Amino acid sequence: MTETNRTRATPRRRGEGQWGLGYHEPLNPAEQIKKEDDGLNVRERVDRIFAPGGFRSIGKQDLRSRLRWWGLYTQRKQGVPGERTGSAEPEELEDEFFMLRIRIDGGAMTAEQLRSIAWVSERYGRDVADVTDRQNVQLHWIRIEDMPAIWEALEGVGLTTQEACGDTPRVIMGCPLAGVTADEVIDATPAIRAVAERYLGDPAFSNLPRKYKTSISGCPAGCTNPEINDISFSGVIGPDGEPGYDLSVGGGLSTNPMFAQRLGAFVEPDRVAEVWAGMTGLFREYGYRRSRNHARLKFLVKDWGVERVREVLETEFLDAPLPDGPAPTPAPIASRDHLGITPLRDGSVAVGFAPRAGRISGHQLRLIADLAERFGAGRISATAQQKLVIVGADPARADELVKHLDDLDLRTHPSVFRKGTMACTGIEFCKLAIGETKTRAQWLYAELEQRLPDFDEDIRIHVNGCPNSCTRFQVADIGLMAALQVRPDGTKSDAFLVHLGGTMGRGAAFGRKVKGVKVYAEDAADYLELLLSRYQQARTSDDSFTSYVNALDADGLARFAAPAAAHGELR
Repeated sequence: MTETNRTRATPRRRGEGQWGLGYHEPLNPAEQIKKEDDGLNVRERVDRIFAPGGFRSIGKQDLRSRLRWWGLYTQRKQGVPGERTGSAEPEELEDEFFMLRIRIDGGAMTAEQLRSIAWVSERYGRDVADVTDRQNVQLHWIRIEDMPAIWEALEGVGLTTQEACGDTPRVIMGCPLAGVTADEVIDATPAIRAVAERYLGDPAFSNLPRKYKTSISGCPAGCTNPEINDISFSGVIGPDGEPGYDLSVGGGLSTNPMFAQRLGAFVEPDRVAEVWAGMTGLFREYGYRRSRNHARLKFLVKDWGVERVREVLETEFLDAPLPDGPAPTPAPIASRDHLGITPLRDGSVAVGFAPRAGRISGHQLRLIADLAERFGAGRISATAQQKLVIVGADPARADELVKHLDDLDLRTHPSVFRKGTMACTGIEFCKLAIGETKTRAQWLYAELEQRLPDFDEDIRIHVNGCPNSCTRFQVADIGLMAALQVRPDGTKSDAFLVHLGGTMGRGAAFGRKVKGVKVYAEDAADYLELLLSRYQQARTSDDSFTSYVNALDADGLARFAAPAAAHGELR
């Protein structure tokens, strides 16, 4: 790196531990742990020491940091209440079981691969599985003693848990119908494969400042949510009339939500891997490493601005500059789940269906694999909305397939409430959570189905167990974030803070927190019934819930979202 480039790249913030500016001394314990040993190396210790020796043989640095590089987090000890989340010592919170995240780049699986996941869940994970909103599958109740056998089963069919967690390039998101849908701008499968095959597990990128999320998709529906990824390649027709990708960077949610920003650059298909590696290298060298809360790429992009990011990317990390390119057409958020029966260009169909707010069982996964082979090509994809899709089914037998899925309580044509409800893992397994989510989300959509059977528009209700926004409560029509509320007798109970009006695509906006409103968890169905009934009475024919909410000023939003007691509308 030349001195000129080094000077030009210097951001406004100083002393942030940026390698590209010569600061290599670790500035926090997480950086020290990574410097002492690459997280990728922990796999050997699992096989040699931890699996034979059991949970007590795992060193603390490996347990609470490096095992994440292979998809393993300790899960929450059962019975520890949410009020202990922020104050308990790690030993008080962590159980001797693990959550295991299986990485599925592009979301695409064969029936054989899904059957292997099912077998691991049934054999080692108490028959529990979660389909995440990043196209992974997570298992629970995993013992370290069983990991060699689990890796053997998964890797034997081409799956991996490598870099599913940790300060690494996480799973690459892709359209679940890539290569087969009739309206895609470009099939992103080759680009996803090129990046994953070349860079997954590469030590050059196994120590990033924080996690790093990627989307590569040619889907016009924006189904991978490119607005909130660290780096997104979105299909567009380039200046020469050929398809390629628009590049955006710096998206992310959590406690400081930011939408990704376009660099204004067009990426030709055969340059995706090069550009991905260049941007990832830029993050590695210039990302902030002092504070964990300030280490995501979005903070660097915000401080530098997109002009400087593009300049440094092209002059220091690419072989040649990128041409300017057009912006993708903003996609409506309601069309991103790929549910129902979708005709494909080869004459087959895709059949998308909804588990229970992302929760599914191992034996259901096994039966889905059987159905995918029986009714089609044996292909299944996960979506970014906690849904699954059987790809390449026989259209003449699609209705029969739908019937079999319905019998498994996997709805191809779910109610608007089940369709739009997502939930994170919550306090059942997560050490960061404050409240329960999965069961409560299932109760919520079932209650709303009964109470508002005629509600006639898509509505996205995202239930999150903490502020980290694993289920994107800030971009939901209704975002419920777990909190604690003190009752009159002084005890603390589960409650929700309410965010309204979040959306992506056209008119992208983060949901506004309703000030002064905290709803007891057991009252959430009453509250949402009231909220949606008010909207139905007030809307015009052109309104959606989010457009109506976002047209309200602060006082109007407070009145609209006030709890029932303020209106006397519910007992």
